[in-house]
Amino acid sequence: MALREFKLPDPGEGLTEADIVTWHVAVGDTVKVNDVVVEVETAKSLVELPVPFAGTVSALHVAEGDTVEVGTPIITVDDGVGGASAPAAPEPAAEVAAAAPAAPAAPAEPAPAAGDGEEIGEGLIGGTTSTGRTAVLVGYGVKQTEAVRRPRRGVSVPSAAEEPADEPAPAPSGGGPVLAKPPVRKLAKDLGVDLTTVTPSGDGGVVTRADVEAAASGAAAPDATSGGARASDATRADDGARETRVPVKGVRKMTAQAMVGSAFTAPHVTEWVTVDVTATMELVEKLKRDKEFRDVKVTPLLVLAKAMCVAVRRNPEINASWDEDAQEIVLKHYVNLGIAAATPRGLVVPNVKDADRMTMRELADAIAALTATAREGRIPPADMSGGTITITNVGVFGVDAGTPILNPGESAILAFGSVTRRPWVVGSGADERIEPRWVKTLALSFDHRLVDGELGSRYLADVAALLADPARGLVWG
Repeated sequence: MALREFKLPDPGEGLTEADIVTWHVAVGDTVKVNDVVVEVETAKSLVELPVPFAGTVSALHVAEGDTVEVGTPIITVDDGVGGASAPAAPEPAAEVAAAAPAAPAAPAEPAPAAGDGEEIGEGLIGGTTSTGRTAVLVGYGVKQTEAVRRPRRGVSVPSAAEEPADEPAPAPSGGGPVLAKPPVRKLAKDLGVDLTTVTPSGDGGVVTRADVEAAASGAAAPDATSGGARASDATRADDGARETRVPVKGVRKMTAQAMVGSAFTAPHVTEWVTVDVTATMELVEKLKRDKEFRDVKVTPLLVLAKAMCVAVRRNPEINASWDEDAQEIVLKHYVNLGIAAATPRGLVVPNVKDADRMTMRELADAIAALTATAREGRIPPADMSGGTITITNVGVFGVDAGTPILNPGESAILAFGSVTRRPWVVGSGADERIEPRWVKTLALSFDHRLVDGELGSRYLADVAALLADPARGLVWG
């Protein structure tokens, strides 16, 4: 037999590690070329990794919840080919950092074919499959393949709670593997608690955080059958603890580092304007009834997105970045419009490429697809990079406005507040009167190294004018 190691591929964009989220195989399972065996979370997104060779899983080297460096072996597959253990699949030069030392190699055996006799090896994380999922592009430079979406034939998929160790430890009763979620297993590891000795209290025999903490303190675990409170992976308000520590990793870690870097590198200036957007709200209602927009969600955010692109055309210097090394301002002749989206894994800012070249309908489709994919945690890294200007919609939380922090590499970000009914003075002279109108506040933060007060004010005023009277877009566009 030949044992083949699959190492964590390079996710690109300077990322050097990833967190193991869910194993989809266990020791003894049979896998085929390109079967997805594990989900990992990088600082950019959740990614499915397909295995580049076929055989029987002989070992899982890392557990769910572990943070793994690029180049570390994560799974070993017995390909069933006679001979000594084979080395891991060849790695693209200069693309896998911190690679683990390879085992002594016998003459390499051909890897299983991908259907046409061409060998498949390790590669880069990136791109999307036909289903929109992030995939790993693999190959020796001969061909590229896509990750196969579940269900996967020939792969036994354990439940999300199963312990994916190399050899599943028996439960206290000896009847099966220990059931515990990754954060709970991580806590047990930190506290030095052997999960096989813990009595589970969660539904279905799942070991909970409270069980581990009780075992660590020598106390009895709460009785699940007597109304004991269930533990949450993140916090527990009823276990007597006065503090809870939540590890910062993946997307949250990257966001924190990026925001600190942005706040203390770019001199932020924020300007505010409150505008009557009654005409925008009327336009939204008309578009909802328009047959061209029948199958798409139309919101005020869509009108704002279009308005920002039109305003960039009138104020192109706002769509720029600062090159610190060259001490130059880089003007972008395209608009990659970022849409900040809150996800279970933290704040992400995917962007719509070339948004300024899209029709309103095309922009609506692109925003809907992008935000939906982002909230599912499936946004590919390519959609997270290259943004030029960003919208953050705080209005969905009922917030009027805020002082947003710039997305790194951009010069402006606009906070879109809630739309509310307020008394507003309309008309002029003898016709002046107070009416209930739809009103909202916009807040624009910009980098004062390359955007001065005049440019920032003109851009914000133009966006506000387009929301107050969308018909201006026909003239300015």
